[in-house]
Amino acid sequence: MIVGTLLLRLHLPEARSLKDKRQVVSSLMSRLRNRYGVSVAELSDLDVWQSATLGVACVSSSESVCRRLLGDLERWVEGAGPFEVVDTLTEMR
Repeated sequence: MIVGTLLLRLHLPEARSLKDKRQVVSSLMSRLRNRYGVSVAELSDLDVWQSATLGVACVSSSESVCRRLLGDLERWVEGAGPFEVVDTLTEMR
């Protein structure tokens, strides 16, 4: 069993409040769950208006399947909304 994880650090330049941020982040997390069937959680920067750190996890019997899924997800996120992807980190275990 392979567990793939992806850490996404986002910058939300248009967020003017925590409410703005949470609307964008909640929508993104829901779309990722529905589109890719992954687990997603907001990990840090919970009280920072213009930053968000999301953790994404998938499980497969094949490392190549996890890498492909997380790569597709990362590319999709880069064009998905009113935010910038500042940094990513992918790991397989």
